[in-house]
Amino acid sequence: MLKEFKDFAMRGNMVDMAVGIIIGAAFGSIIKSLATDVLMPPIGLLLGDVDFSNIFMVLKEGATAAPYASLDAAKEAGAVVMSWGVFINTIINFIIIAFVLFLVIRNMNKMKQKEEAPPAEPTTKECPQCLSAIPIKAVRCAFCTTEIKAA
Repeated sequence: MLKEFKDFAMRGNMVDMAVGIIIGAAFGSIIKSLATDVLMPPIGLLLGDVDFSNIFMVLKEGATAAPYASLDAAKEAGAVVMSWGVFINTIINFIIIAFVLFLVIRNMNKMKQKEEAPPAEPTTKECPQCLSAIPIKAVRCAFCTTEIKAA
């Protein structure tokens, strides 16, 4: 049974899948950082100094009364909050990840496709009498001397 498990776990596609999941997680954290640390601050500045991660709505006040300075302060006070700014960040992260994956897959597909050269112009034709290969411009067969009509 141990040998069967080892064979199962070490199958090529199982190892490939594990590597893909690990790389995907690392790729996801890079994209999350790109969205959160690089893209969201300029977007927030363009929208009037908005920090999306601190946009929230208090549904029920906590131990201390509202207003709360940040989402963390509201959560520490025990308030029930709808943090839709975090949701917007998550949507933007998803869109960025989807777009980057689209670009990666599109470029991989382009690399895999081999450009097929157009078929070469024929240089020979068949003699209608003896079926020998003769040059395309020939007007008489070199083998049987049949006169070939120009096409």
